[in-house]
Amino acid sequence: MMEIKTVSQNGLNLLIREEGLSLKPYLCSANMPTIGIGCTFYEDGRRVKLSDPPISKDRAIELLKIVLKSFEQKVARVTRDDINQNQFDALVSLAFNIGTGAFDGSTVLKLVNANPSDSAIKQAFLAWRFSAGKPILLARRQREYGLYAKNKIG
Repeated sequence: MMEIKTVSQNGLNLLIREEGLSLKPYLCSANMPTIGIGCTFYEDGRRVKLSDPPISKDRAIELLKIVLKSFEQKVARVTRDDINQNQFDALVSLAFNIGTGAFDGSTVLKLVNANPSDSAIKQAFLAWRFSAGKPILLARRQREYGLYAKNKIG
């Protein structure tokens, strides 16, 4: 099996669905200026500001694909090489949403690297259901884990 290093179209579609599309900058639930499809920064590293001009849908998709590369690289670097495409896509979606620092220290990552078929991974995903103290991300985490669990290894 070859190591997976990029999100599939299915994974990209999940991210677009979960993040939504906003052509104008807005404050996300974590109070971060965000634009397009969940992007808090531009490809040059500049943080999104609420005063930034609107972007087009095509630009939003282009920006997501560019910004996503660093998350794909991070997940590929810190996870075992034998996870399947659905697992990789779900893990990139999680890392994109919680940040790579949080992902690095997550129980999800520890459990996946120990045994990608561990049933405790579901609860580890669901532990990331809170934003601003509210469990508003529960449905997203359930969908991400649902993708992760498809065609499970083992």
